[in-house]
Amino acid sequence: MTTYETFPVEVAGIKRNLRLFEIKPGVRIAILNILGDTELVEAVSRELAPQLRVHQPDALVTAEAKAIPLAHALSVQMNNLPYVVLRKSYKPYMGDALQSETLSITTGAPQTLFLDEKDRGLVAGKRVVIVDDVISTGSTLQGLRLIMGKAGAQVVAEAAIFTEGDRATWSNIIALGHLPVWVDSR
Repeated sequence: MTTYETFPVEVAGIKRNLRLFEIKPGVRIAILNILGDTELVEAVSRELAPQLRVHQPDALVTAEAKAIPLAHALSVQMNNLPYVVLRKSYKPYMGDALQSETLSITTGAPQTLFLDEKDRGLVAGKRVVIVDDVISTGSTLQGLRLIMGKAGAQVVAEAAIFTEGDRATWSNIIALGHLPVWVDSR
């Protein structure tokens, strides 16, 4: 089994060792993968939900795929508040979908987000909270904001388990912790 360098974190009383991953030469980030980590997802949802309730949202909005369990658990914590998932690929059943393009920090490639036509009614004219697992460059966040604007939604808060990178950039984000970015000075 391969050994990886990790970064220890504690959030909502849960400890994890996040694998460090090189996203480009000399730049590494700690990877948080909440898929399948029910204990962590439930704990952070219990901590985030009260902070989101004060904004009186009508729906939660997230991007496919890693933050889906967080949106679901927050929905449960917030009395089954509806949540909408923006997809990363278009399917014909999505009808007249809204879209915006973002740049993924983990892949370095552009990606397009799509709001399914059926979900537009859940956000149009509504108060929404944007939810992500980690907010790093803000590219996905910007894509979510753009689509919510096109859909006529009012973004009342933005939340994540962690922010990452330049902490001052994320002062308006509701987050439970902050992750550094490691830059080698070669």
